[in-house]
Amino acid sequence: MRSKWLLLVATLIALAAAGAQAGEKVSSIEIDGAIGPATADYIGRAIHVAETSQSQCLVIQLDTPGGLLDSTKQIVKSFYGSKVPVVVYVAPAGANAGSAGCFITLAADVAAMAPNTSIGAAHPVQFGGSEETPSEKPGGDVMSKKLENFAASYIEAIATKRGRNIEWAISAVRDSASVTAEKALELKVIDLIAKDLPDLLRKIDGRNLEGRVLKTEDAPVSRIPMLLRERIFQTVWRPETMFFLMLIAIYGIIGELSNPGAVLPGVSGAIALVLALYMGSVLPINIAGLALLVLAVALFVTDVFAPSHGALTAAGIISFFLGSLLLFEPAGPAFRLSLAMIVPATLITAAFFLFVVGAGLRAQRLPRRSGRETMLGKVVPAMTDIGPETGKVFIEGETWNARSEAAIGSGQPVEIERVDGLTLRVKPKT
Repeated sequence: MRSKWLLLVATLIALAAAGAQAGEKVSSIEIDGAIGPATADYIGRAIHVAETSQSQCLVIQLDTPGGLLDSTKQIVKSFYGSKVPVVVYVAPAGANAGSAGCFITLAADVAAMAPNTSIGAAHPVQFGGSEETPSEKPGGDVMSKKLENFAASYIEAIATKRGRNIEWAISAVRDSASVTAEKALELKVIDLIAKDLPDLLRKIDGRNLEGRVLKTEDAPVSRIPMLLRERIFQTVWRPETMFFLMLIAIYGIIGELSNPGAVLPGVSGAIALVLALYMGSVLPINIAGLALLVLAVALFVTDVFAPSHGALTAAGIISFFLGSLLLFEPAGPAFRLSLAMIVPATLITAAFFLFVVGAGLRAQRLPRRSGRETMLGKVVPAMTDIGPETGKVFIEGETWNARSEAAIGSGQPVEIERVDGLTLRVKPKT
């Protein structure tokens, strides 16, 4: 009997220890790249997983040049509604929490940075604004000013809620202020500096967050990987992918128009165009850059027909190059296309229109070389007498019925005027 009680007590102790160990687990994810819809979904799911597993906290290792405002707002809302503390850790060394990353870091329950990292430059350039401040523009830009005021009030509300430096947060938006990790700690922008993840867990151990004391030292770290669909969306949701889809749409649709009946180019181009339009509704597009790309295509096609001796093609190459540079220009460095992609794309597009499309369009303008239309205008001898009702001619290895308004004797030359079904209309040829 005593042994049974001892076994029961040992089992309860083991279960309690296992429960305590499960409660002292730390969940972790890594965000590296621009902030977008896929990132917001990933962070929201990670918070839910951390809550379900009763983790001590969720550590988000962050390195981003910025991103979209809508996605940033979604992430901040998920932080506010989280039942587990969220720790944003700007790392590794050399990482940056720029623009949208600054909002996200300030909104965390614990904001930490690794040495030799930076934070700031939160002016709403990457949310569709201009690189100039509204005061620098002649007459000012009302929409940019409204956007800047909203971003400033938004980051002020975040800093107020988390008890961080409000003045610096506003200056990060209005003046694009940026500081190192050491300066950010001095200004009370962040809570601590940690050299690595174990050091971070040691330093936040025992911290009281809204009545919850963290137990993170020596706690096992459980990484929450991206799902396959999240990885695909994160990879696809990039300006390079949209630019590539636009090229496929241009090549496919123009290729189908220049060679009707090929089907595959047209279908591929249509699918790519739909995907590019969808991404264009999410990514910040510069209308001027898009207009230059459309103009370039128009110049390429026009040069095939116009006797411009390549002048329009040269103008199209310049227009395409400038349009590619400006396509995501207002969106900041997080969304700009590199010259390593723009230059080859420009050369390939120019070659495509010069050789492929040009050859197809010129082939459509050549005279027919087969079919009934090729018989029109030909002169052949009459096989029999030809009149308004009857007669025959031999042409291209076939005997045809022939009719003529004027009487034509057998053997006389006739010229074919038109084809009426299986009968040729002919006339005497002198």
